Amino acid sequence: MSAKTNRGNFFENFHVGQRIVHATPRTITEGDVALHTALYGSRFALHSSCEFARSLGFPCAPVDDLLAFHFVFGKTVPDISMNAIANLGYAAGTFGKPVYPGDTVSTTSSVIGLKPNRDGQTGVVYVRSTGVNQRDEMVLDYCRWVMVKKDDPDAMPPETLIPELPEFVNPDQFVLPEGISLARYDCVRAGGPHFWDDYNVGEKIDHVDGMTIEEAEHMMATRLCQNTARVHFNQHAEKDGRFGRRIVYGGHVISLARSLSFNGLPNAFRIASINGGRHVAPAFAGDTIYARSEILGKMLLPSRSDVAATRLRTVATKDHVCDEFPYKSADGKYANSVVLDFDYTVLMPKRTN
Repeated sequence: MSAKTNRGNFFENFHVGQRIVHATPRTITEGDVALHTALYGSRFALHSSCEFARSLGFPCAPVDDLLAFHFVFGKTVPDISMNAIANLGYAAGTFGKPVYPGDTVSTTSSVIGLKPNRDGQTGVVYVRSTGVNQRDEMVLDYCRWVMVKKDDPDAMPPETLIPELPEFVNPDQFVLPEGISLARYDCVRAGGPHFWDDYNVGEKIDHVDGMTIEEAEHMMATRLCQNTARVHFNQHAEKDGRFGRRIVYGGHVISLARSLSFNGLPNAFRIASINGGRHVAPAFAGDTIYARSEILGKMLLPSRSDVAATRLRTVATKDHVCDEFPYKSADGKYANSVVLDFDYTVLMPKRTN
């Protein structure tokens, strides 16, 4: 049999300090932006209108922050998580330069930690992945950890090293696009009257709407970012797997939740950081995703009177409306309907008068 095909890396193939240059650079087009809008229905004005973006000092509408995330993430799958059982979490994510149609994104990763599991069949791989544009400017830098199968159960396990990751990203690490000013921010065109000043720590927002996941849509979304994980596509194989069916790419659920959050947070115009995140349970075609958010913190930014930051926890559920704000029980266990627990920080306009 030819050995020219790529089976992906197994747990024993990783070592701390390993640097991986991922194929293939991806030029983002207007067509990608249109398809992303068709898949998720995102309505944030900055990403929808070049005229709105120019009024704030952007050269044109940047692509949705999570579309950039998906392209950076998708590059890593053949090398990091082709043989993963589960994508366990995210941390220490910082969005850098905005990405525009015509930009080319490429990704590299470094292995920053390893932890063999007691079953001897799997282990957890911690990586830091960095996406850059064609000018080698950082567009996204983040950490994630995945549970990966071993190919050889008898392979010598590595020494355990679990990296220390911050609880959240400090505001001094945020990257604000150069030359922007929110002095002319049009809240009517943006879709809501509520500025940063109008939200309170501890406030909870039910985003009300729901979106049902279709089989073709979640696979199209995953192919869009060139994510090659078999669990999302191959029903012939997955019929004999843990769930008997294809699993929805976790990033698909993140984008659905972010899109739904527009109803209640329309002026959260840019994601500054991913503080932490967990795919609590799998989602499948036919599930209807709902979302709700909680204000975890509010932060002023140095030397800025027009923009400030809000830390959010957005929780997505399946087939369960969020008017009762499902999350965890008294013993710390997630409610059965919760599929995503996502902690991130957004930039919002601040009242200047």
